[in-house]
Amino acid sequence: MNLTRRSLLASLPVAAMTLPHQARSADLSGVTLRVAAFRGVDQPILKATGLDHFPYKVEYSEFNSGNLIARAIDADAIDLGAWSEIPMVFAAASGARVAIAATLDGPTTNQAVLVPTRSTAKSIADLRGKRVGYIRSTTTQYFLLKMLKAHNLSFSDIIPVALGMSEGLTALKSGSLDAWATYGYAIEILEADSSARTLESAENILSGHYFIGINPKRLPDPIFREAAADYINRIGKAYSILDADKPLWARAVAPDVHVPEPLVLSYLNHMNRPYHTRPWRQSDIETASEVAATLGAAGVLPLNPNLAAVFSPVLNNLLNS
Repeated sequence: MNLTRRSLLASLPVAAMTLPHQARSADLSGVTLRVAAFRGVDQPILKATGLDHFPYKVEYSEFNSGNLIARAIDADAIDLGAWSEIPMVFAAASGARVAIAATLDGPTTNQAVLVPTRSTAKSIADLRGKRVGYIRSTTTQYFLLKMLKAHNLSFSDIIPVALGMSEGLTALKSGSLDAWATYGYAIEILEADSSARTLESAENILSGHYFIGINPKRLPDPIFREAAADYINRIGKAYSILDADKPLWARAVAPDVHVPEPLVLSYLNHMNRPYHTRPWRQSDIETASEVAATLGAAGVLPLNPNLAAVFSPVLNNLLNS
């Protein structure tokens, strides 16, 4: 039967939405979670904190942007993965079969527009007519739009180039981009080897709300729900432990991301807020609606997508606050 996202969420039993928080007593050994993970995130942090001994099976697939994770869940290739508000509003607008199961609060200090070190650009206004890379349907597209608007510019005033993470890194280093809107360890790497410098940070533009998406096809299964909630709670606990021991965090992550440990530690020490998993709140939908309005006004997203339809409450009572 071909169910839409809305009908999948609506078909969940009412009892599933009102279950009290309870001990995980069910046999989860028959469950397999297909998890989308960014390099240097789930696997190394769970292993470093001793939380990788699951009572269910976990199959990881690596992704480097949230929009690809949303597409994989829509295609029933993945069960669980995280992304920012931006892939979520694109998924909602397209009618993708995804559900938001939880919120991951996190830092906004690892996202910026970079320019080659020798660039004469002093502000975003200097990018008029320049080739500017970004990663489509991610935070980079959103904060680049916001930065341009602040200088009375739009995408029509630059030469926007949509690239994947690895392609963007190569393009900036080779000189084929004048600027690059990016995120993550790429910033530390490019600044450390003097290939690039930050033109403007997105720290005060982004909300710091990330969402944990889940495959709505599997949500009717109560055993799957328990396994998914357990996994999310483990991620939250791992972040809590590592936030108090950033040297341990850096040692765990550096080999996985192929970035020198001192650079990883610097990255972690400069985060403006910790990561924290929790049940989603109505206010999360409201801040995501502001993002959708910006993208809609820029003509890259239909106006007023129904974001609330993507949020599912079925794990709320199983998640740690």
